[in-house]
Amino acid sequence: MDEGAAVQLAAGDLRAEIRPDCGGSLGGFWSQTPAGTTDWMRRARPDAADARGMACYPLVPFSNRIREGRFTFLDREIVLPLNYAPHPHVIHGHGWQAAWQVAERTGHTAVLHYRHAADAWPWTYLAEQRFALDAATLTIAISVTNLDDTPMPAGIGLHPYFPRHPGGRLSASVGGLWRSDDEVMPTDLVPADTVWPAGAPLIADEQPLDNCFTAWGKRLAIDWPGSDRGDARHLSLEASGPLDFLIVFTPPGASFFCAEPVSHCIDAFNLARTRDDTGMVALGPGETLSGEVVFRPGRAR
Repeated sequence: MDEGAAVQLAAGDLRAEIRPDCGGSLGGFWSQTPAGTTDWMRRARPDAADARGMACYPLVPFSNRIREGRFTFLDREIVLPLNYAPHPHVIHGHGWQAAWQVAERTGHTAVLHYRHAADAWPWTYLAEQRFALDAATLTIAISVTNLDDTPMPAGIGLHPYFPRHPGGRLSASVGGLWRSDDEVMPTDLVPADTVWPAGAPLIADEQPLDNCFTAWGKRLAIDWPGSDRGDARHLSLEASGPLDFLIVFTPPGASFFCAEPVSHCIDAFNLARTRDDTGMVALGPGETLSGEVVFRPGRAR
């Protein structure tokens, strides 16, 4: 199948566009009704040339940053080329910067594959995304399978961008917060209520964050108040599998915010040398790490 063509999915009022050529990303997720269009994720810009301009992209075979692209795994020193200049750390793996192949598709489902041949990352692996749209939800399942003959460190996740409107709030149960330095590298793990009080929503415009939360319960609600841009609306996320961490990114002045379900903390491959709570997984030959996220639009609460 042509990996360069956008894949359109439809079910009921819901629509999704997939961009295999652009990091296997989601170009948009929206509702289409006689009353108009409601974007549940930031719609890709018409001129977007990479995954950073998309609605959501895959994180594989790791999430977020590896300090200076260096880590040691099973006494083997790994040095990865920097992939986001001038950023000094390797970020988000390979999948978001690669073209994916469409393996299967119907009017409401699609399966994408990305096969990585060993290079500076000295393991061959297969990444897969499964998109399924029905009248109520969008489900994205992501997995990575070690095709090599030695164990491989691994992580997965999704990086969705959500529209940012005044008063938009996030609600979740979170346990811990990894504080970060100026390069968004983790410094220490503290109770999350230092920035996100228990039982209270996080207001995206009031709390500039680029941090990893732990013990988040794998459920998140996003609520946008009504405005001249439209009626109040609500979106829930429910993750499963090993997606035990949540990255929240609320850059000041931006038109978006991010809430990223991932399987490990920032710089997990280095932190795992001295900690057992990073989420890093060692995949044996032929083993698979998989998880999924269900996005469910709903009425304002």
